[in-house]
This record gives sequence, structure tokens and C-alpha cells, in this order.
Amino acid sequence: MRGELAALAAAFLWAIATVMFGRLGQVLPPLVLNLAKGTIAILLLLATLLVLQRPPSGLERLPVIVLIASGMIGIGLGDTAYFGAINHLGPRRALLLETLAPPLAALLAWVFLAEVLSPRAWIGIALTLLGVVWVISERVPQAAGVAFQPSYRGILYGVLAALGQASGAVMSRAMLAGTVVDPLWSSLLRLGGGLVIIVGILGWQGRGVEQASPLRSTRVLGIVALTAFLGTYLAIYLQQTALKYAEAGVAQALTSTSPLFVLPLAAMLGDHISFRAIGGVLVALVGVGLLVNG
Repeated sequence: MRGELAALAAAFLWAIATVMFGRLGQVLPPLVLNLAKGTIAILLLLATLLVLQRPPSGLERLPVIVLIASGMIGIGLGDTAYFGAINHLGPRRALLLETLAPPLAALLAWVFLAEVLSPRAWIGIALTLLGVVWVISERVPQAAGVAFQPSYRGILYGVLAALGQASGAVMSRAMLAGTVVDPLWSSLLRLGGGLVIIVGILGWQGRGVEQASPLRSTRVLGIVALTAFLGTYLAIYLQQTALKYAEAGVAQALTSTSPLFVLPLAAMLGDHISFRAIGGVLVALVGVGLLVNG
């Protein structure tokens, strides 16, 4: 149950970070925000490892290479594709395609790690994702001047994002399950790999310094630091803990429940929550119960 609870905690923190991310996204481009959050989180992880004096146990050449590659694929390429899906499809459709990640992770783990989920676990994954889809597929009024039309490019970005997330999760699972590799170290290596891709993309665009100018504001930098602490430093550590102690498909399904946690946060901010959304949460909670107690 340790892995399942860690996955739910990560989803909760990502929900909080998502609300903050939405506000920061008005002043910072996604890649710059991702780079800033990742850099701060890496510094926090290094400080934590130094204070706790955690040795890099089990980190031989192969685990280091695989975990860095996992970050490049899952965080660097996966997140970048996800931002592309948001730009072409809008956040709700992008989130819908992101729900492909858990079954893809379960399938990849079955092929490459010989992880076979029980029928109860598959039912739990199906109910959890059904509840999430139910919530995020609800029609909501679009903001004035904002219209997203489905496009093949957007769908391709969304599928690639889900595949990147699933592949990164399974690669992490392969290096964490049944080993002495510390999730703190795997988090550090994954974030480092992701930042390599993000820095490369920003360098290719040639506008990184210009786009980062809002970070000169102490207020903006403070909010970014808080988002990095909650949604990157803590959440990625919890995600890695989940992948160490729970099957890849189960961990990915539970960490995909962030939209459910966003609802009460949205209600606190004054948004109207429909009965349909509440029904979706209840369906997902049944699935979560099956996964946690399975």
C-alpha cells in the first residue's frame, strides 16, 4: 500500500501545482517555467541528499543511464509534447489523451518487466480512468476569444505525451523495483535528464533569456519556487516512491487522478462544481479503492 498512497499524494500535490501553474502560465512560457521549476527542485534534492547523507547505493552505470534516459523521455519529451497538445487541443482534451498513459504503462510493463496485473487491478484502473475522463470531458464555457479546434497534430502530441509518460514510468520502475536505488537519487537523475532536453529546446529556439525576464520579479520567482517545492521536488519523489513499491500501471493510474483533486481546489476558488463532476469523482474513488486495497 506504500506505493499506492505515495502515488495519491503525488497526484494531490500535482493538483495544487496545476492551479498555481495556470496562474504562472499567464506570465511565463511553459518551457521556461519547467526549466525554472526543475532547476529549483534539483537544488532542493541535492540539499536533501547532503543533509540526509544518502549514499548513491545501487547506482551503477546501467541504472544511471536508464534513469537519465527516463527523465529525457518522460519529463523532457513527454512534457514538451503535452504542452504542444494543450496549445492545439486545449487543456481538457489534452488531459483526456493523457489518460492513455496508465494502460500504456501497464502494457509496456507486461512486455518488458513481465508484470501481470490481476483482474481486480485492471478493473480498478478502468474505473479510475473512467472517473477522470468523466470529469475532464464535461463541457464548460470557453473563455472569450479562446477556441481550440481538434487537429491531427494536437492528437499526435497528446499520444506522444502519454507514451512518453508511460515509457518514463516503466524505465524508472525497472531500475527501482526490488533494488536498493533510493527514490531521491532517481528523482535527481530523472530531473537532470529532463532538463537536458528542455535546455536543448530553449537553445534551439534562441529566446530563452528573453522569455525568462518575468523571473526577475521577486513575487513571480517566489511562486515558482513554491510550485517547484510542491509539484516537482515533493511530487516527483513521491512518484518515484510509488514506482518502486507499486506496479507501473497501478502507480501511473493513481498519479493520473490529479484532475479529481483539482475540483475541491476549484470550488474553494469560487468555481461551480457540477453533479456530473461529483459523479465522476465517486466512480474514480471506487477504482482507487480497488487499487489501494487490491
